[in-house]
Amino acid sequence: MRLITGGRIFTADSASLWAEAVVIDGEHIAFVGSREAATAFAGADAELTDLRGGIALPGFVDAHAHVVMTGASLLKAQLRTAGDLGEIQRRVVQWAGANPDSPRVTGISWLFSAVPDGTPTAEMLDAVVPDRPVYLEANDLHSAWVNRAALAELGITDDTPDPIGGTIVRDPRTGRATGHLLENALVNYVWPLLGRVSDAERDRQLAAAIAAYNETGVTAAVDMALGAEALDAILRAERNGTLTVRIVGHWIVHRSDDPADELAQVAEAARLALLHRSARFRIAGIKLIVDGTIDGCTAALLEPYTNGTNSGPIWDDESLRRVVVAADAAGLQVACHAIGDAAVRSAIDALVLAAEVNGTRERRHRIEHLEYVDEADVPRLAAAGITASMQPVHIDPAIFDNWAAMLGETRAHRGFAWPEFLAAGTVLAFGTDTPTAPHQPLHNMYIAATRKSPGDASLAPHRPDFALPLTESVVHATADAAWASFLEGAVGMLRPGLLADVILLDRDPFALGPLALLDTAVVETVVAGATVYADAARGSSGAEQSSR
Repeated sequence: MRLITGGRIFTADSASLWAEAVVIDGEHIAFVGSREAATAFAGADAELTDLRGGIALPGFVDAHAHVVMTGASLLKAQLRTAGDLGEIQRRVVQWAGANPDSPRVTGISWLFSAVPDGTPTAEMLDAVVPDRPVYLEANDLHSAWVNRAALAELGITDDTPDPIGGTIVRDPRTGRATGHLLENALVNYVWPLLGRVSDAERDRQLAAAIAAYNETGVTAAVDMALGAEALDAILRAERNGTLTVRIVGHWIVHRSDDPADELAQVAEAARLALLHRSARFRIAGIKLIVDGTIDGCTAALLEPYTNGTNSGPIWDDESLRRVVVAADAAGLQVACHAIGDAAVRSAIDALVLAAEVNGTRERRHRIEHLEYVDEADVPRLAAAGITASMQPVHIDPAIFDNWAAMLGETRAHRGFAWPEFLAAGTVLAFGTDTPTAPHQPLHNMYIAATRKSPGDASLAPHRPDFALPLTESVVHATADAAWASFLEGAVGMLRPGLLADVILLDRDPFALGPLALLDTAVVETVVAGATVYADAARGSSGAEQSSR
């Protein structure tokens, strides 16, 4: 047995949030309670871990992530903090120089606010890398910015028709493709090309994501756009024993011009859900991308953006309802990406219809993001039993200006309205949507508890009155995130009988305040009782183990 004590234990269990000690026996939590009682329970031969004033808590459950994509993104030019075009170009050139044998130059997470007029063009990239295709995915992963060589490689000409649910942006004067590809133009053209990598490379990408999660205290993640190649990599990792993060997958169902094809994708998800149901990996349901993003003006709104434009949904009501009803009938959990108020309403309507058609049962369907929701629709979520799956990191003030500008002051004022959902009785599950945002859960919790930017203290928080207490924020990112994926009987809390997914921190941010999260380090990550990460370099400042 292993006895962890010497600091506080945050259980995330609403029946008793705090304890002095936790005992691990094999893969499971055996005891949670006072130090004295835990010591007696564990016995004299237990391995003792002294937190030395730090804290133990359940491993974080990232309720919305793209796991293999996260690993791939870690290997690309990092553009999230590039504040202007010149810095974007500098980093692209730097990456190209550091990777001379790569046939393509790749980057990720550029911000619309860093591009002149928010309008990226191929010429901006051709100016610095004219000889290789350049592919830069936006911060929201809903558009790509490419150069002329990339357009040629993709086979996109000025006359190529827009795919359903996507746009090849064209110069309004000349009709020429500009190098900006929105929504399904990214999904249908760019991602299949960039995804043509060897199994070994995809395994390397998954390993990078797992290592990043292990190091930062994430013990489970919900993969919200699972496809065949990522599935194969996860299964290989599970077979060879390197899957040290639990993954719950939602099979991506792509929009098609053929309803039969869409229903065939649902049937495939149902088949896979029956095959993959292990403790480390299972397929729970489907993912539908109902609209785009507010930053890119592709989210579907009830009223136009401040620039006068608007966007229809990727899934029209009839098609969405047909697929949702079929998935629900097959027993699949449905997750709908819906950011704008029009898309959220459409998603709620479809999920409500599925319950009416298919009868009463526990469903736990979800809507992902919910960044701007009409007030009239807030109470409908709880009434329909729909989980609000949201990502605090998306309201980081460092990336918020363009989002707010596109909505305007009145609508932006109600953005990311977590307390409204909670007051209506909706379950709130927190995640990161990595790699659209950083994967680190402690920084995500800082934003949840303050609405401030972890990278720039000078920036004013947006609606600090919408911030949540740190204890509640962590519960939403552990116990509630687990519940949202039917994992509450296995992980998400420190409770006897549950699996021992535990993380140890070097200090107690609950006592020190949210600001301490920015300097708090994960000392150890434990999955099913086994250490998958230990920060040996911290030495005396971390937890200390000994035999008793």
